[in-house]
Amino acid sequence: MSWKNELPDELWRKILEIGIKASNFTFKDLCCVSICSRRLHRLSNEDLLWSRLISVDFPNQTSSSSSAKSLYKIRFEREKERKLWAHKRAVLRKESQVSEHLRKLREIEVRLREERNKLNSALLELSNLHKVSQASVALNVWQPEVVRGRQKQMVEQCVVPVESRVHALDMEVKLCNQQLQVFDKAYRDEKRRLDTAKEELKSMKYHPLRDYTLSSTENQENRKKRKKLKNMHQL
Repeated sequence: MSWKNELPDELWRKILEIGIKASNFTFKDLCCVSICSRRLHRLSNEDLLWSRLISVDFPNQTSSSSSAKSLYKIRFEREKERKLWAHKRAVLRKESQVSEHLRKLREIEVRLREERNKLNSALLELSNLHKVSQASVALNVWQPEVVRGRQKQMVEQCVVPVESRVHALDMEVKLCNQQLQVFDKAYRDEKRRLDTAKEELKSMKYHPLRDYTLSSTENQENRKKRKKLKNMHQL
């Protein structure tokens, strides 16, 4: 005679109740117990155990006239659907964050291009002004009349005094370099936030909640495992 058959129903009931009260015994465990033997199948389907599971897993919910196991199944399906919709909303929020990071990156890229163009223009003008300054100095030196005429023409075309404009351009070049450093740092920070958001989105899309939908192959494998486990316990 098996030791399982020697224990009375009251003791088995108490064991299952203690497991549920300790919050270590889930509905999955109760379903696994139910396939061990006919006796445990009968005991595990009692309303008392499922009522305790309902109070543990779904507190603060109204009772119903239907069986506790059926009520647990209904509430479980509702909770699963609620979690799935919450997960979908979280994924949408994360996708929105990724789009926002991409938008900010594009804005920073535009600002970087504008600042580089401004820097190149300032450097080009500064180079031309240095040539004008050299031409102005050359006017004070004896040179052929043709060369002196060309240099004088270059100096006269410069409306703003060369020295003040060179000083202004030097300041503009320094400012452009500072702005480029700021934008480079902002770009790196935003790119890091974008990569983090993408990794989080990837992790969220690979979510355990999606395992509720099993393929036909997985269902067949699970049925084989349950049948094999039941046959082992009946030996």
